[in-house]
Amino acid sequence: MKVASVVGARPNFVKLAPLSRALRERFHEVIIHTGQHYDYEMDRIFFDEIGIPEPDHHLGVGSGSHGKQTGEMLARIEDVLMKEEPDAVVVLGDTNTTLAGALAAAKLHVTLVHVEAGLRSYDRRMPEEINRVLVDHCSDILCCPTKTAVDNLRREGIVDGVYLTGDVMVDAMNLCMDISKRSTILERLDLRPKEYMLATLHRAENTDDDERLWGIIGAFEDIGSSLVFPCHPRTERRLRDLGLWDSLSESIKVIKPVGYLDMLQLERNALRILTDSGGVQKEAYILRVPCVTLRDRTEWVETVNDGWNVLAGASRESIVRYAKGFAPNRSQTHIFGDGEASRRIADVMESFMCSSRDTAQESINTS
Repeated sequence: MKVASVVGARPNFVKLAPLSRALRERFHEVIIHTGQHYDYEMDRIFFDEIGIPEPDHHLGVGSGSHGKQTGEMLARIEDVLMKEEPDAVVVLGDTNTTLAGALAAAKLHVTLVHVEAGLRSYDRRMPEEINRVLVDHCSDILCCPTKTAVDNLRREGIVDGVYLTGDVMVDAMNLCMDISKRSTILERLDLRPKEYMLATLHRAENTDDDERLWGIIGAFEDIGSSLVFPCHPRTERRLRDLGLWDSLSESIKVIKPVGYLDMLQLERNALRILTDSGGVQKEAYILRVPCVTLRDRTEWVETVNDGWNVLAGASRESIVRYAKGFAPNRSQTHIFGDGEASRRIADVMESFMCSSRDTAQESINTS
């Protein structure tokens, strides 16, 4: 049976790395790359570093408004699906690529698999939240990383096709952990373990809101200790537009986005992590590094409830206070599973698709 995996943004690539390996043991996988992310540091480096198979189709959509980008992806993905005729389409996470792939599959009546289903921040101002809700309600197979995600779907009336598989990010980190130890990023940046903080900032709710962006950057300036800041292209553009780029303090070590292996090394050795990224919140938890989240809400509520993550919003004072003083006061409960999520997802897909095929054949035989 043929499976089409639709990816296009940095978070999709990381999740696909272990999942593609599991899928290819049972299916013929075709990879469709929308081109949502296209800078080397946000795209190509992941294929070079962590062994993701080369895309079979690269759609080259690029950047644009949410509507324009999603619409162009939808049309181009639909063309590929009509040509490839897969038995199932796999989408991952909550990006515009995820939504476009889901809509294309649903409209063509192709079995749709959502990896990382059931997440909710309950903040509809976030485009990712809209994407999550729509994709979940289109999907036939919903692979949930945590029990909370399963419960979220149940509250929305989604119970059929829901599976608790664990989180593929644990699989990805297990796959790459030993390799990442070869990274020389600390030496290149002259950093010592646990003597710096790591910050990432890219979500539109922060970068496109002048007041929030000023508050977060002001906090970065106030923290004082060495702060490593791999800067997303969108964030750099906004800082330049506001005249903040050239006046950033020398205590902030601004660098270009780094590959996944370098990022794991930076995360593992950080004293604390400050981020608005859902994936980085989760990686911080798995690596047992305290996390300060630069948002008012998070879809990864388990990390907050377990005491390893705190929501600071965009308040300059709150960010500085937590950055200097937040420390978990208890051990973890291993909420994201055992690193076998990719295998479970492949098991679920194989069982579902074989059952559907048998049912269709029985219908033909009795007609």
